Amino acid sequence: MSALHGLLARLIGDFGATLLLGAGGILLYLTFNVLFLIWLERKVSAHAQRRLGPMEVGPHGALQTIADMLKLLSKQLVTPLATDRFTFLFAPILIFIPTICLASLVPLGGASAFAEMPNGLAVVVVLSGITVIAIFMAGWSSNNKYAVLGGMRSVAQVVAYEIPVLLSALAVVLIAQTLDLNEIVSGQHVPYALYEPVAALIFFIGITAETNRAPFDIPEAESELVGGFHTEYAGMRFALFFFAEYTNMLVLGCVGATLFLGGWKGPFADRWPFLGPVYLLLKGYVVVFLMMWARWTFPRLRFDQLMNFAWKLLIPVALVNLLVTAIVLQAVPLR
Repeated sequence: MSALHGLLARLIGDFGATLLLGAGGILLYLTFNVLFLIWLERKVSAHAQRRLGPMEVGPHGALQTIADMLKLLSKQLVTPLATDRFTFLFAPILIFIPTICLASLVPLGGASAFAEMPNGLAVVVVLSGITVIAIFMAGWSSNNKYAVLGGMRSVAQVVAYEIPVLLSALAVVLIAQTLDLNEIVSGQHVPYALYEPVAALIFFIGITAETNRAPFDIPEAESELVGGFHTEYAGMRFALFFFAEYTNMLVLGCVGATLFLGGWKGPFADRWPFLGPVYLLLKGYVVVFLMMWARWTFPRLRFDQLMNFAWKLLIPVALVNLLVTAIVLQAVPLR
């Protein structure tokens, strides 16, 4: 790897070589992650319904998602005649780019993050909201009433659930006194989920809704909107939306682990630094598994129920929790 970095550095400079190798490594891992998560979700749903799931391709069906990926690569890319062509083609790319940026901001160890930022949490919150723009662009440009309604639902949903996510994260910021994700982890001698169980629960519900996961998968509700915002997409354009969804699940799961579960911290992580990324990813995958479990446990909400749940319950509870946190910290400082 160092030899490859040196070769690229002579061609495009040290910064360019680091950027290219870092982005390539992140993209390669995220590709395998998506293939694994799709297989895992099929297995989780199958066992929840007392059946086997995919079993034919590879051992225990492990290669089924690779076969599906090859099938999507072979499909023709169809563009309907009446679409806004530029917006229609740009939407899958726009939803894909923030996922790479988000993945680069999650600190994998005490001194290892591809992009070190003193206000990293604020950047994560901003980038996670960009995906809704791409979803609305996809729905609006498709010239399809079902896709337009799916895009509009997604905007309303993300605007509603971004607020409790931000308020629950602010409770952690009050305790840690920083927006730097590395410093938030370093200050967690005890996981903040034990100090802030309500904030942790609200954060989990919020990121489940932000990633359009059931029971909050209203933008792509097949019962009334066919495929929703991606109705007119085929082949790899269709696959990019799901690449972004499953990547966001892991990235936001890792952000939740960073804020509430101690991030990369774990037994012997100080002695053997390579364990830091392992602990963080394991905690992130636990959060992803809980999202999958929730999908196959709870029924889908109606749109009015979904919005009422955010505005009438989650946001008031998050505000009260933030206020209580501020009062307790003034009375009994943790530091």
